[in-house]
Formats: sequence, structure tokens, C-alpha cells
Amino acid sequence: MPQKPPPVGRFDRRLLAPMMLGAVLNPINTAIIAVALAPIGIALGAPASETVWLVSALYLATAIGQPLVGRLVDIYGVKRLFLAGGALVAVAGAIGLVIPVTHDSIWWLVVARVVLGLGTCAGYPAAMHLIRAEGRRTGVASPAVILTVLSVTTQTVAVIGPTLGGLLIGAWGWRATFAVNLPLGVASVILGWILLPRTTGLEPPRDERPRIDGLGILFFAVAMLALLIFLQNISVATLWMLAVALLAGAALVWWELRVDAPFIDLRVLGGNGPLLLTYTRSLLTATISYLFVYGFTQWLEEGRALNPTAAGLVLLPVFAAGIGVALAFGRRPEVLWKLLIGSIAQLAAGVLVLFMGGATPIWFLVVTMLVLGIPQGLNNLAIQNTLYHQAQPERIASSAGLLRTFFYLGAIVASVVYGNVYGAHATTGGLHVLGWVVIGISVVFLLITVFDRSLRAIGRSGPDRPDAAAGASAAEPAARASKA
Repeated sequence: MPQKPPPVGRFDRRLLAPMMLGAVLNPINTAIIAVALAPIGIALGAPASETVWLVSALYLATAIGQPLVGRLVDIYGVKRLFLAGGALVAVAGAIGLVIPVTHDSIWWLVVARVVLGLGTCAGYPAAMHLIRAEGRRTGVASPAVILTVLSVTTQTVAVIGPTLGGLLIGAWGWRATFAVNLPLGVASVILGWILLPRTTGLEPPRDERPRIDGLGILFFAVAMLALLIFLQNISVATLWMLAVALLAGAALVWWELRVDAPFIDLRVLGGNGPLLLTYTRSLLTATISYLFVYGFTQWLEEGRALNPTAAGLVLLPVFAAGIGVALAFGRRPEVLWKLLIGSIAQLAAGVLVLFMGGATPIWFLVVTMLVLGIPQGLNNLAIQNTLYHQAQPERIASSAGLLRTFFYLGAIVASVVYGNVYGAHATTGGLHVLGWVVIGISVVFLLITVFDRSLRAIGRSGPDRPDAAAGASAAEPAARASKA
């Protein structure tokens, strides 16, 4: 039975189910693994130095894979990449379900996490591609409600992920944190097959598809892999990895400026300063967020002497406030005031950290988390909306994938910072250093927001402007310059 045509003048809500499911696959697996590391290590006899690769493997695969898969979505369309991603997610779940309980199996689980990372790469770029295509079809330049639904969905999953992981482990053991991906992957394939369109109109016709820039992809992958490994293990012994990253990065720039259809169009990206600032804001936001999620949590348990359950409850207001402000203000398409309020709130959270000590009352900790929840909701929402307007429509998926790469870079930078600041133990003195780091990052965030004049125009003319008048204008001058 043929599918009904999409409704005229409004977003096709049949797309919401596959979009939301695809977008949450990555954050839910990022959150679940946090409570599974210890049980996996005990069951397989693996030390923390080995189980940590279960986290790093997903970060590495996703940071490299998201822009790659996003570029493939831009060229070949959403459906086939979405289906392939769902299949890989199911395969990763099956690997975790059937491997034997031996010490060597920890590396099979690492392989499963790599496969999982690659499988989840399609979800977010595909969602942004679909939203952009629907915006063009309906003539709605700022589908703020749909973008808010996407943002709130991923934030909600970050809240329930650890709890879900704990329930799964309690009921069926650590294997369940992998096995849950089997039904999720199958559901993605089924929903994608039934509901996603074969073409959206953003991808080029078959006879005009650009060639895949294999060498550019290779240089990018080598540069990112070497850089991420170096950042996670900074030492004299790993300096050669930094050298490899710099050489591969230089080769990437040299090649991408010469090829006709580059993997990352540096000519356009270099001329699109507002988009580069958006990527920078994503990195800074992730750094602050993960400094609190991991560094602050570690201090709560060691410096403030809270048990893990109490520490988790103290953090809960961050996510609750983030979801609340996103729901409250998500319908407004403007981004400048969201970023300004968010930057001031994260600056205030950094200042509040300076007044914390071993006897700080719980209410003060909770108030700080509520303050931090404001940028958690507003910044992520505004950055996503800004990218939607600033990226070239024909590269929206790869631009969204690159945004996630910068986000994961921020997460890794945060782990490097708190790891070096704390050392063996999370002391109150170390926490205060982290507070000053948050303050410094917040000031940089505030400055690049205040002086970014392009933000003033986004969403100011209302949500029903024609698509051509929207944020594509930020990319068009650079695009014209690259063709000149």
C-alpha cells in the first residue's frame, strides 16, 4: 500500500518516530555504559585501564564517523544510511549478547562499542537533514518546535540512561546493556523502512552525485584518531601521536583545498566564520558540561563524602532544569538571548563552585546544579538551531555530524582537565581549580557570543519566513566565493 503524501504546509509528523529513535541511540549508550563498567570489569576480570576503552571506543568511532556518515546522508539520502546504521546497532547488541565470559572478551566488547558507535552515527545527521528538507518543503524557515523536540529527547535520554542501565543490570546482568541495542536496532530498521522517504530533495540527482573523497576521509580519520588518543593519554611517550595528527591535518588541508568535491569543504567553511564560532561554542559547552558531570561528581563522592546514589540525585536538577528551560523557550526561534543567558548562567555556576567545601550544605549544591541546568538547556538548543540556519542546506547532515565531533572533543578535553587537576584524589582545592577553568571558558563563550553579530538575525523575522531568507545566508557568500 503506497504511503500517503506528506501534509502541505506543516511538518510530516510520521518522521518523528524514526528521527527521535535514531537521535537517542548514541546518547543512551553513552549514558548506560557509565554504570556498566564496574560489573563488566568484575565479570571478565578486566582492570579499569581496559574497561575505560569501552567508553573511549564509542567516542573515537563517533567523533570520526559522524561527519563521514553525515556526508553520505547528504549525497545518498537518509533512508539507506539510516537502515545501515540500525543494522549495525543490532549487530553490536548481538555481539555483547553471545560472547563468552573470559578476560579476552573485553576486547570483543570494545569491537562491539566501535560497531555501535558507527551505527549510531546516522541518527543525528539524518534527523537534521530531514528537518531541513521539511523546512524547505513547507516553507517554514525555523521549525523551532521540531528542533526543540529533538533537543529535549536527547537530554531526556541523558537523564534516564544511567537509571535504565542500573535496572537492566539488576534484572539481567551486564549483558543487557549491550543486548538492549538488538531490539533498538531492529526497531530503527523497521521504522526507517516504513516511514522514511527514499529521497528528500536535498540530495543531488543520481547523475550529479559527487565522487566520494576517499583520501580526504582517510586524512581526517587519521588526524582525529591520533589527536583523540593523544588527548586521552597525554605524555612524552604519546607525543608522536600529536605529530601524526598535525601531519595528517596539514595533509587534509592541502588536499581539501585542491579537490573538486571535498569531504570537508574548507573553502566554504573557512569563509563561514559564524559556523566556525558555532562549532567552538559546542566544544566549550561540552567541556563545561562534562567537567561537572564527571569532575564535580567525583568530588561529591570523595571531597564531599556522598555515596554514589546521593551524588546522582544532586546532579539530577541539572538535567531537569535543562529540559524545563528547553521546553519553556524552545518555541522561540531567536538564539542570541538564549546564548547570552546560558553563558552568564554557566559563569555563575563556576563562581558558585569556588564557595564549596567539604561541609557545604546539600541545598547549596542543588542550587548550583539548577543554575547549571539553564545553559544545559538553552545553549544546546540554541547551538542546534544556529547550525540549522548557518550550514549549507546541501551539507546540513555532514555539518551536523561535524558539530557532534566538536562536542565529543569537548568531552575529551574535560576528561583531560579534571584528570590532571585531581590526580589521585578529587580534593576541594582541585574542585576550585575546576571552578576557575569553568569561569575562564564561560568568559570566552560570552565574548565570542557578544561579538558574533550574525546571531542577531537568526529567528528575528519569525518562524514563517521563506527558506531562502533564513540562515542559509551565512553560508551563501562563502559558497559563492568558492565558485568564483
